[in-house]
Amino acid sequence: MAANGKFPPAKGQSMRRREFIAIAGGAAAAWPLAARAQQPKRVAALINSTSDDAIYQANVAEFQRSLRSLGWVEGKNLQLDIRWGGLDPEIEHRHAVELAALTPDVILATGTAGLATMQRATKTIPIVFVQVSDPVAQGFVTNIAHPGGNTTGFAAYVSSFGGKWLDLLKQMAPKLKQATVMINPETAPQSKLFLGAVEAGGQSMGVEVKAALLHGEGDIEPTMARASQQSNAGLVFLPDNFTLAHASMITQLAAQHRLPAIYAERAFVDAGGLMRYSINFAEQFRQAGIYVDRILRGAAAGDLAIQFPTKYILSINLTTARALDIDVPMGLLLLADEQIE
Repeated sequence: MAANGKFPPAKGQSMRRREFIAIAGGAAAAWPLAARAQQPKRVAALINSTSDDAIYQANVAEFQRSLRSLGWVEGKNLQLDIRWGGLDPEIEHRHAVELAALTPDVILATGTAGLATMQRATKTIPIVFVQVSDPVAQGFVTNIAHPGGNTTGFAAYVSSFGGKWLDLLKQMAPKLKQATVMINPETAPQSKLFLGAVEAGGQSMGVEVKAALLHGEGDIEPTMARASQQSNAGLVFLPDNFTLAHASMITQLAAQHRLPAIYAERAFVDAGGLMRYSINFAEQFRQAGIYVDRILRGAAAGDLAIQFPTKYILSINLTTARALDIDVPMGLLLLADEQIE
């Protein structure tokens, strides 16, 4: 018995008490860490289109599916903040600033205009881009293999591709002498890269190339009407979310004015356009999910190489060709990945 008249605790009880205190103390110290670990990662997305664009809605859904397949579930361990630029530079700038202020862990940016706006808004938050042509030539990154900085992603085309679109149109319409390249410089600033290649191709093919600048929907019909007044004329539509948003209107006018045209998006041939040569952009959104996952798990954006497409898709709308009295050359039919009736 101790001097205070109380019996000391048994040896085993004393050990268990010390172990309990140590465990409890360790657990208390770990609680803040556990709380932090449960905080969801935050991903932002600036989409260079309108919120009612069905194509971009499907592409964003593909991005979300990609993230889910890698274990990132919205409302559980992921918060996804999406802003739609609406094809309006002022709206896009405002959204870019808002997203940067949220300090997300990584940002998805779509298109040249979207990436340019997002890079102006932040120099530190990691950015993964899709649908951006020739990112080195445009000054977004300095190197393909090791882009450095805070930006990486999935490129669409190189500038020389402009000549390829004109070449395919010339094969479809061998008598082609005039080609109008329709572009909106605000929504597709990358068009200047392609235009030089289209013009160079035109010189070698004997085709006069003219650029027609579109600044709104009201410019489309008169531009196409003027093009139709030329003999042996055709149209080239470069990658541009503005013209994509008006795909149905454009293909109807091309049919009305009997103008052969080549496009850089699948939606045009679905709407009755003659032909398209492009990549699978939905696949880029899926791959973007993979890069976002790697960054969320600790990779640096600047260490992830820029990826380029490995497959381009040629689609020909045979119904439209017949309506234009075009006998599709056998060489093009053999090249086509898709023939639409």
